[in-house]
Amino acid sequence: MKTLTLASIYELQGLKSEALEIYKELLRANPENKEAKIAIKRLSGIRKKYLGVNEEMKKFFLGMNSEVEFLEFERWMVKLWN
Repeated sequence: MKTLTLASIYELQGLKSEALEIYKELLRANPENKEAKIAIKRLSGIRKKYLGVNEEMKKFFLGMNSEVEFLEFERWMVKLWN
């Protein structure tokens, strides 16, 4: 059963695409669902703004082998969330 709670759990686990699909289904079932509307806007904005960035940084993260690279990744994370 797809619910706002399940979508929120997916979102918190980093499963943004799965969460977005649930929110869209919920909105189709109830076009007045404000929580689903807000979540769709939030997740759609994240996907457009950072399209491809996460995959690039994931590869960088997996290949890090020095303190300098760790600090670079840390700066990227801080910039991303500010």
